[in-house]
Amino acid sequence: MVYFVGAGTGAVDLITVRGMNMLEKADVVIYAGSLVNPELLKYTKKDCSIYNSAKMTLEEVIQVIEQAEQNNKNTVRLHTGDPSIYGAVREQMDLLDELGVEYESCPGVSACFGAAASLNLEYTLPGIAQSLIITRMEGKTAVPEEESIESLASHGTSMAIYLSTGMLGELRKRLLKGAYRPDTPAVIVYKATWPEEEAYLCTIETLEETAKAHGITKTAIILIGDAIAPQKYSRSRLYAPDFETEFRGMRL
Repeated sequence: MVYFVGAGTGAVDLITVRGMNMLEKADVVIYAGSLVNPELLKYTKKDCSIYNSAKMTLEEVIQVIEQAEQNNKNTVRLHTGDPSIYGAVREQMDLLDELGVEYESCPGVSACFGAAASLNLEYTLPGIAQSLIITRMEGKTAVPEEESIESLASHGTSMAIYLSTGMLGELRKRLLKGAYRPDTPAVIVYKATWPEEEAYLCTIETLEETAKAHGITKTAIILIGDAIAPQKYSRSRLYAPDFETEFRGMRL
């Protein structure tokens, strides 16, 4: 059996209890060594075979899994954050389907949520933003034209931008083609929830210079939108005294 497990954002104790239990029972672990905190490997058994996928091709990963299956061993494929977001898991699952290998997924805390927790942010504030867009700039992997940064920026809502720290000058230009202002709040969060986390509040206009000033070139998430540093927002109607719910009558 293969378990695709989300390792979380970096902090060792942010893996789910289910994910931790899967690691403890694993005979083989293939982890994304370039991003996953290696401290998580302390949850594994002493005789667990551990592979760093940063040095492997897709075919090599599948070969290790196939060998483990032939020996009736359980494999954990440990991905950074949540496997469903930029995890490249679908291509692995398709190959496992061809081999008749069973698998299941265990969710993890993605970087945008780890960063929000570190900064005590709420992305969805009444009167400011009711949506969160998770996206990235195109790099070695293309992005559909209809999902370009400038297209998504037209909504003016909260946005979490992955895998784009090395392109902040171009990112600024594209964000400003949408509904954002130059002074729209932004945050650069380097290695969210890791012990070495750094976070810098700036604006869209100063994104690139802020990153350069602090030597940040990778492993950071960019958060954009007025919800990042709200001046005014409406209180939630859910807790208003004149708002009746299934559990609470109106209190006038």
